[in-house]
Formats: sequence, C-alpha cells, structure tokens
Amino acid sequence: MKSDRHVHTSFCPHGSSDTFNDYITRGIELGLKEITFTEHAPLPPNFEDPTPEKDSGMDATLLLDYFQELHVLKEHYKGKILIKRGLEVDFIEGYEKETTEFLNEVGEFLDDSILSVHFVKEEHNWHCIDFSDDTFNDIATELGSIDAVYSKYYDTLEKSIHANLGLYKPKRIGHITLVHKFQHRFPPANNFDDRVYRVLDLIKEQGYSLDYNGAGFVKPLCREPYPPERFAKRAMDLGIPLVYGSDAHQAKDLGQGFDSLISEFKDSFN
Repeated sequence: MKSDRHVHTSFCPHGSSDTFNDYITRGIELGLKEITFTEHAPLPPNFEDPTPEKDSGMDATLLLDYFQELHVLKEHYKGKILIKRGLEVDFIEGYEKETTEFLNEVGEFLDDSILSVHFVKEEHNWHCIDFSDDTFNDIATELGSIDAVYSKYYDTLEKSIHANLGLYKPKRIGHITLVHKFQHRFPPANNFDDRVYRVLDLIKEQGYSLDYNGAGFVKPLCREPYPPERFAKRAMDLGIPLVYGSDAHQAKDLGQGFDSLISEFKDSFN
C-alpha cells in the first residue's frame, strides 16, 4: 500500500476528533507515500439533509480553514509524505446547478476529489441510503422493496457519471456498491451484478477512475469492499484505474480493508 486517497478528518461532523497530524503520523507508520484528505463537501445550502443529525457534509463556514490547514501541512511534511487537498462531493439529483457552482468556486484549491452517491430521490424527497440499517429498512418500505432501493441507487449512480458538473467535476467515482452496505440483513431478491457492470462500462466510457473502498469490508452487515472482487477484476479488465481509499473516519482506520484485496491486484492501484 503506497497511498490512501479517501480519508476523512475532524472537519467531518459525523467523524472523530483525530487531528490531521494523527492521520499523517499513522500514514507514515503504515509506509504511505501519499494521502488525500477527502472531507465530505458542504451540501448545497438549499438542500435539506435527510439524516436525523443533519451531519452528512462539513460546515461551509469551515471550508477555508480546511484548505488552509492542509496547505500548511503539505509544506510541513514535504519530503516525508505527499499530502493532497481533496473533497468527497455528493451527487444530488436535482442539485446539479448548485454542485457545479460550488465546484467552480473551490476547484482550483483541489488536488484530488471523489464523486459519490449517498442520496436518492423519490418524487420530492431524498433519502440517505447508508445512514443505518434501520433507516435503510424505512427507505425500502417507502419505495416498496429492497430491490427498489438498489434500482434507485444504480439509476442515480448512472446519472452522476453522465452529469455535466463543469470543469472541476471529480474524475473518480466513489464506492459504487455502497447500497450493499446492509446486504446481510436486507439482501435483495434479485441479482444486481449487471447494473454494476453497466456502471463500470460508463466509467470506462467517460475515462474516470474507480474508488476501491475498504470500508465495506469492516462493516458487519456488508463484509466486502466497495466494490467486491468480481467487479474490481472487471474494472481492471476494462483498464479502469483502481484508486485505493480506506474511507477512514478516524486515524486508526487508515488502510482498512486493503489486505482483503487478493495479492495480484496490489500492483494495480494508482
């Protein structure tokens, strides 16, 4: 493991109080040459976060502090470990204009970024699919079935890949099987592999890279990375760059899930 390019920070309202230095020190201990901090970007100001704690994105008023702290750390650790400034940006259906405007404002400050889907839209309501297993069950009840949640997620994921979000649209697509997070409690009735393969084809067509996310492997109701091995192999066959990220929300979780990837993949990450 040479890099971890999906890492959260104390600027995350649902994360830990671990400092940047805690993460960086842990990264150096692991032998990382590169780490990208990809905090959850602020949500559009006119979007109402559907999660109970309203904590899906960082406080917009802290964004400048976030960038400034990382700028200082990039210089401080130069020669020891490469620090990159990044964000994990949510694709929210119906808020493409607001997201583009945000990216136009901050894009020049970004070294790296990820585009992810956490929210799905049903008529005039949005749902956060990965908040908790009980919430996932509530969404499935409202949409009519577990399979309906899966279908809605993959529909939204395809829209995120096609979306025109301007010059600074992230070119890496995040945790494409996130909807499987609670699969051991709420398994779908049908197999959705074809939907995932279609997503990979679209990622290839657009020339994007793929977030290989270790967080799912340690989630008790998922127990596999996002995406699991068969999809990672297909991505490699298509020539899609795999970019490892722990999705760590505390320093001790850097590198999580990496060893679950079979050894033949290890030299294929960017």
